[in-house]
Amino acid sequence: MLKEEFIYKRSPKTISLESDLVIVGGGLTGTCAAITAARTGMRVIVVQDRPVLGGNASSEVRLWVLGATSHMGNNNRWAREGGVINEIMLENIHRNPDGNPLIFDTVLLEKVIEEKNITLLLNTAVFDLDKSAEDTISAVHAFCSQNSTQYQISAPLFCDASGDGIVAFLAGAAFRMGAESQEEFGEKFAPDKAYGELLGHSMYFYSKDVGRPVKFTPPSFALQDITQIPRYKTFNPKDFGCRLWWLEYGGRLDTVHDTETIKWELWKVVYGAWNYIKNSGLFPEAETMTLEWVGTIPGKRESRRFEGDYMLKQQDIVEQKQFKDTVAFGGWSIDLHPADGIYSDQAGCNQWHGKGVFSIPYRSYYSKNINNLFIAGRIISTTHVAFASTRVMATSAHGGQAVAIAAFLAKKYGISPREVGTLHLDELQQELIKSGQYIPHLKLSDLEDLVQKAISIQASSTLKLKEIPGADFWATINHSVGQMLPVSLGKMPSVTVWVDADKATELIVELRKSSKSFNHTPDVTLEAKSVSLKKGKQEITLDWKAEFDDACYAFVCFIKNEHVKIQYSETRISGIVTVFNATNPAVSNYGKQEPTEDIGVDTFEFWCPQRRPEGRNIAMKLGTEIDLFEAENLRNGLQRPIASPNAWVADYNDRNPTILLTWAEITKISTIAFVFDADYDHPMENVIFLHPETVMPFCVTDLNVYNDKNELIGSIENNHQNRKTITLSEPVLTQNLKIELANSNENTPVSIFEIRCY
Repeated sequence: MLKEEFIYKRSPKTISLESDLVIVGGGLTGTCAAITAARTGMRVIVVQDRPVLGGNASSEVRLWVLGATSHMGNNNRWAREGGVINEIMLENIHRNPDGNPLIFDTVLLEKVIEEKNITLLLNTAVFDLDKSAEDTISAVHAFCSQNSTQYQISAPLFCDASGDGIVAFLAGAAFRMGAESQEEFGEKFAPDKAYGELLGHSMYFYSKDVGRPVKFTPPSFALQDITQIPRYKTFNPKDFGCRLWWLEYGGRLDTVHDTETIKWELWKVVYGAWNYIKNSGLFPEAETMTLEWVGTIPGKRESRRFEGDYMLKQQDIVEQKQFKDTVAFGGWSIDLHPADGIYSDQAGCNQWHGKGVFSIPYRSYYSKNINNLFIAGRIISTTHVAFASTRVMATSAHGGQAVAIAAFLAKKYGISPREVGTLHLDELQQELIKSGQYIPHLKLSDLEDLVQKAISIQASSTLKLKEIPGADFWATINHSVGQMLPVSLGKMPSVTVWVDADKATELIVELRKSSKSFNHTPDVTLEAKSVSLKKGKQEITLDWKAEFDDACYAFVCFIKNEHVKIQYSETRISGIVTVFNATNPAVSNYGKQEPTEDIGVDTFEFWCPQRRPEGRNIAMKLGTEIDLFEAENLRNGLQRPIASPNAWVADYNDRNPTILLTWAEITKISTIAFVFDADYDHPMENVIFLHPETVMPFCVTDLNVYNDKNELIGSIENNHQNRKTITLSEPVLTQNLKIELANSNENTPVSIFEIRCY
């Protein structure tokens, strides 16, 4: 028994901890930063004020994770973020294709606790900090409500990924809150005060049909008059979760200190909306439905933004500015919301897309006046307009990974975050690419990679693309469809396709490309043909005069004609995809982006892929083969399709191909790293969507590695990830490596992006 007499005042139990890096905030940004840093050998402490990881992606809020892919609703091909966030999304879709938010919680928790260098403090909130100098943090103080324990946590480096920037705020770091004027940065899309300067919070609900009548009596605080919401007629029993992202409020308030007030207003709206669905009599199908879950904390969009050495702005996004110190990228639309949210009579969002992904500089990821503080997530150094794109979770997580590698180098050299960018920028970028990070316009240049020193890379076969074989699947050209084909220097090959017209008609076919070779917006028309069709099935051959002066993607575009069907293929190939000039209202894609006034964004068409099992390639024969899938791609430093496939692809009929790496002399090998194709076009939303696959069709599932004596030295089985490494228990001495690969999807030729050896 514990018995203690009265004393004047007690102090809570206090534990002192120290590490190499303290990350405050356990959303996706902090989680990915922690895992990345821990894998470099850094000791990391993560301080998370919630009981689970994931922030807005957790089961507490249930927002889908999105970034540059934008629900496959923009022209950013193969743009899903890489590194740890990609690993997490692939793991989740493998285990959780039904989008259960509770399972996603476990994926995140597992990834963190498996890293022995991470100390995770859940339910622990930072409330104070110490400084060793005016511009240097020495420790943060935090309190855990569940174990009544106070923590004093010391480190040489800190990362604020807390969303509201609690550490940066307490440290006195320069910050902004609200929107800049158009004049300050020349941003034509900067909002006025009537529209509002802050984005609000959102809260969602889940419902389910229980198969019997269910009564609902609303709480007294529920919104009584649903017509106060201008879009109330949008409510229906089918929508739930973050499909109701527009249940938003708070942009006129202080989105830090008024969060509890905002929460109560959102509860009022949610229960009022459900009362309307259940009791208005307009939705008889709701009779057997019950309210299964309502969020208890709102999902925040915006509060403080902290100033770094550079503030990203609207023009950087639209013009796709290339920075010397790029470490991450984005691709979500510039997505502003009216500050009045649910009570606004305007559209719930105002989204404007770019023609491709944009770069984010390293200088936006550390405080300009606190010398040992990284900033990550939605609080990075951007204007309000640029923040409207960078704020989304996958983009934020990608930046968190950049911060983690920068912290590793800061520790390695005993320098500040700023000095990492000025003294070791190349090493930072190269280490990021090696860890799976995609950095626009940069290649991996790894001097330690033994594959770069191999005298030959031979494959048992290589795809010479002469044909995409036809299947017994024909579809009407209800939307213009374009087959993307990689091309290099020289003349465009002729294309033969098969069509079926229900009457004599004219079919318009256009050959297009992007105005920038690294983009995938077909905004340049090279040639247009009008083909006279007779009724019935027929073969047409399209001869082109166009020539290309650089590697890029050509778009063979069949313009909408509801009287014509075209034959498709069941064969899917790495770096090859069809795109459709259709619509995706969820991301303000109505086929074409046409601003009615000059707001500093481009006019262009959307040509986007379809989700499998749709999105088949068009069956066709080519007059000359496309020879861009060679084995040398395995060491070209690019790990995804950009202006070219950048993958080695085996012949259609070679289902168990081999790759032979040969060196001029006996070579010692300890580690073999692989990068597979796990379909960077797929957004892999973690909730709401149901995904038809748990393994991407292009992904190598099984692999064996043999030495020059034909002895098995390593293998991978039942793979679903895009990055795998074989670490040998003992180094091997060999003059060659033979790698056997297999892909479980019979309609997809075996492919791989990269092999590295050390």
